[in-house]
Amino acid sequence: MRKIVLLLTASLFVLSIKAQENKQEKKTVSVELPQWVKDIKLSGYGMLQYQAQDPYRTTTDEEGNIITEKNASNTFNIRQLRLMLDGKIGDVAWRAQFQGSGSSAFLVDLYAEWQKYREIRVKAGQFKRAFTFESPTNPIDQGFYSYALVINNLVGYGDRTGEKSAGGRDIGVQLQGDLLKNKAGRYLLHYQVGVYNGEGINTKDADNRKDIIGGLWLMPVEGLRIGAFGWTGSRAGVGTKNRYALSAEYSKNDWTFRSEYIHSQGAAAPGKNLGDKADGLYAFGIAPVISKKLYAKARYNMYRQDKSWSSSKTMYEMGINYVICKNLQVNMEYARVNDRTIANPDKHNYNFVDLQLDFRF
Repeated sequence: MRKIVLLLTASLFVLSIKAQENKQEKKTVSVELPQWVKDIKLSGYGMLQYQAQDPYRTTTDEEGNIITEKNASNTFNIRQLRLMLDGKIGDVAWRAQFQGSGSSAFLVDLYAEWQKYREIRVKAGQFKRAFTFESPTNPIDQGFYSYALVINNLVGYGDRTGEKSAGGRDIGVQLQGDLLKNKAGRYLLHYQVGVYNGEGINTKDADNRKDIIGGLWLMPVEGLRIGAFGWTGSRAGVGTKNRYALSAEYSKNDWTFRSEYIHSQGAAAPGKNLGDKADGLYAFGIAPVISKKLYAKARYNMYRQDKSWSSSKTMYEMGINYVICKNLQVNMEYARVNDRTIANPDKHNYNFVDLQLDFRF
């Protein structure tokens, strides 16, 4: 009898432990992650590149001897690798973006934006400045071997003031929104204005003077934007800069046309021996040959580093973009270049080719 009691007691003890374990397992399984954690999304893209330009130029000296001069590059390159974390906490969307370049990695974006109302949104952190239509465009969607020359030189991608390449970004606060909704539910007016350090990415304000940038554009018909932008500010050790941009874009039914003119007044970085004015213009079209698959493209691309034709660089570009699948595409481009900043006038004109493999994940 005693053995039976002991056996029953032991069995009940084991069953009790097992029940507690099962209960604990059920509790563990039933735990749910907060919604903001579930909303976090990891994404990214990479851009692999091959470039070449007139590898050799053959000339003759005064005695008639043939001279072959090496005159450019022929190289494979990793244009970009980006990793992004996006999420949302209530009405606030946030992003953290990192870029790999060579043997280093650095922070590109880190911002949060209150998005409760379409008419007024507030963004704070490090992000692209509120200047031009082209700068905020993803480089894969932009469609060409690089952003336009004037964008690279006057919007913070390697600025004439000496600011390190910042991808058009700075640290600050921005207010933006869409207004005047029509009967079809489409907004007709967009505004944006921001206050920034004026020094580029991952850099504190060095002169305690802020850059102020604003933009305003109309959207009179679907797919069309016509806008203007202004920028006033300074850079430590260089001085003031005042810029404006005039922009127009039509993008609809797989067709894209865009043109922008940018003017800059203000000193360049010490040692560059440039005047206090610069400007540039680009205009391009991307047209579907096979919808969503194959596109033809052409671009006029000009920048004058001291607002004179003797300082101009102009590229006449044409090419194709082929979408292999949703997240993979190949871009090919040829350009005839006229670069008057080269001292030897015999070398002003040359050929340039670019081939890229772009992927997203």
